[in-house]
Amino acid sequence: MARRPVEASFEAAPNIALVKYWGVRDEALGLPYNSSLSVTLNRLRTRTTVRFDPKLSSDRFLLDGEAQSGGPLTSVSGFLDTVRAIARFETHALVRSTNNFQTASGLASSASGFAALAGAASLAAGLHLSPADLSRLARLGSGSASRSLFGGFVEWRAGTRSDGRDCFARPLHPPSHWPSLVDLVAIIADAPTKPVRSSVAMQRTVATSPTYAQRQRELPRRLRAMKRAIAVRDAPTLFDLTMEECDSFRNVCETTVPTLDYLVPASRAVLADVRAANEENGTTLAGYTHDAGAHVHVFTLQRHAGTLRRRLARIHGVAKVLALSPGRGARPIRRWRA
Repeated sequence: MARRPVEASFEAAPNIALVKYWGVRDEALGLPYNSSLSVTLNRLRTRTTVRFDPKLSSDRFLLDGEAQSGGPLTSVSGFLDTVRAIARFETHALVRSTNNFQTASGLASSASGFAALAGAASLAAGLHLSPADLSRLARLGSGSASRSLFGGFVEWRAGTRSDGRDCFARPLHPPSHWPSLVDLVAIIADAPTKPVRSSVAMQRTVATSPTYAQRQRELPRRLRAMKRAIAVRDAPTLFDLTMEECDSFRNVCETTVPTLDYLVPASRAVLADVRAANEENGTTLAGYTHDAGAHVHVFTLQRHAGTLRRRLARIHGVAKVLALSPGRGARPIRRWRA
């Protein structure tokens, strides 16, 4: 039996996938077709507080101080139903969440958001979940949230079981493994929010993209090669593989019917400029990637970061360039009895 519910707060950071998942074999359980690999980032964070309150007649969700309704509230309330079922009580909750970065813009706010919610809600419900169980729980809210629970370099194993017990993330290397690695995030001015939720868009890709099957055949090889490059801190190989993977992901999106085009002209200018910088230097000194959004992540080493950051900042449509590093995993902030 779970302990008496308490109020709890949790903090989690977004992650950027180097090997991406795009499509699930079981929508209810969030089981992906392929394993993925990511880097948890520093500086960006979501903080979430959950308080189960017998006085509430329904769940309430405040994001950055604004009461949410419709899809966002439905998603959070459905996630809380899972937590309540595990803890064996029915009390509604007040959820307060804040991001220090733009929501729904391709900076993985759903990953940090549901990782923080999983941590706060489980603690508030009096549950004591193992890291693997917490990862499985976060996966039910957002697949990439399963990775944001851990710091540094993280692998999310797709698994093969129909019940999802072997589908969870695990840390590969801590943030300190590669301290000279830098993620320059080109923040695109007036980046549009996603018109279609990723959970819907990816299943459209599975059903309609003529290149999706080929991508799935290529992914295991790319994942193994990228893990080797990270293990030995082989930057040129990692950056080449990162761009190859990003181009593959973008191809299946753009060949989806109707097409999924998450980039704007400034985004594409960043991709082109990274390719040009590599050609000018005669070596791969940087590698780009992006998720389902307009912002672009450019990985490089510390010794090249200053020059590249200034170069990217001059591109028309780039509002600013953040310099991030591998960051720590999710953590409780506070917990107290209601």
